Amino acid sequence: MNMEDASRIDRLYRYSRQMLVPQVGREGQEKLLEARVGLVGCGALGSVIANHLVRSGIGLLRIADGDRVELHNLHRQMLYTEEDVRERLPKAEAAARHLRRANSEVVIEPVVQVIDEDSLGEFAADLDVLVDGTDNFATRFVINDYCVRRNRPWVYGGVIATTGMSMTIVPGEGPCLRCFLRELPSREQSPTADTAGVLSITVAIIASVEAGEVIKLLLQPEARNRGLLMVDVWELDFERLEIPRDPACPSCGSGLTGETPGLGVVAQ
Repeated sequence: MNMEDASRIDRLYRYSRQMLVPQVGREGQEKLLEARVGLVGCGALGSVIANHLVRSGIGLLRIADGDRVELHNLHRQMLYTEEDVRERLPKAEAAARHLRRANSEVVIEPVVQVIDEDSLGEFAADLDVLVDGTDNFATRFVINDYCVRRNRPWVYGGVIATTGMSMTIVPGEGPCLRCFLRELPSREQSPTADTAGVLSITVAIIASVEAGEVIKLLLQPEARNRGLLMVDVWELDFERLEIPRDPACPSCGSGLTGETPGLGVVAQ
């Protein structure tokens, strides 16, 4: 055994229990170590997603978030501490600092920026998969339209109060987000944690599902979730709905407009 092989085995030891899972194995772990993932938003969902992916050995994780850590974040945004609040750190930078302490071998690129139709192209240009850690449908529509045009898979997730949803989108192989939700919902139709609250338990479940879907997309895409997963943690109810692809979808169908309602033309 040469020194390079020995170094590789030593590096893989960190993931030895994960590699015992048949769906991963050594070959799968090697794939994860080469993967490049983009996380849009690193609040409640994003901090759990990032933690899972970094500890699982994703090769590169690029994190975009324009907010700073605040005290009311701490009950559900698992990466952050009171020290981050006192220092008024940007979430992306605070997340990167904590994640590097967990796995120094993963390349973590914090981007202190709000993602929109103008900035997403540069953020996502060299990534394999995007994952949703946002809290609003306007940004999700931008991600969806970009990924449809770039033929790039992405994972949607959302939580409010005790309920959450997740959907995995592979352009050309099933519905996109706008097949399910054609237009941006109104504020009344789309409450936020600021107005309706959220349990950290709900966040942890949906974010863990999202992280798992990212790993499946990288290792075994055919195993991905092919429906809309809906969860109510209070009632302990899990349901998966089949969402048909809409031939007239404004993003992936014959109704393609290239525009995200209320946001303008998505960057190409």
